[in-house]
Amino acid sequence: MKAYFRTFSEQAARAFGSPWAFLTALGLVIIWALSGPMFNFSQTWQMIINTGTTVVTLLMVFLLQGTQLRDTKALHLKLDELLRAVQEARTGLVGLEQLPDEQLQELAQEFTELGKLERSADQAAGNPEA
Repeated sequence: MKAYFRTFSEQAARAFGSPWAFLTALGLVIIWALSGPMFNFSQTWQMIINTGTTVVTLLMVFLLQGTQLRDTKALHLKLDELLRAVQEARTGLVGLEQLPDEQLQELAQEFTELGKLERSADQAAGNPEA
C-alpha cells in the first residue's frame, strides 16, 4: 500500500505541477466564470467552484505532503552521508532535524558567526570573491 501511494503521489505531484494542469485549471475557472450569467450567478453556481476548489486543495495537500516528506527524508540521508564522509565535518550534526528549535537557533547563530569570520579572513587575505 505504501509503495503504491508513493508512486501515485509522485506521479500526481508531477502531473499537477505541470503547465498543462495549470492551463486546465485556468480553463475550468474561465468556463465557470463565463457560465455565471447563464445561471444568474446563483448560489449553486458559486457553490460549484467553492466545493470543487476545496476538495481539490484538500486532496493535493495530502499528496504533496507525502511527496515532500519523502524527498526531505532522502535529502537528510544524503547530507548525513556527506557529513560522515568528510573527515573535518562535525558528525554530531547528523540527525540535526531532531533537535529542539532553541538548539537549532543556537547552531544557526553559530554558523552565521562562522560565515562572518570566514568572509573577514578572506577579505583580509585579499580574496576578491569575499
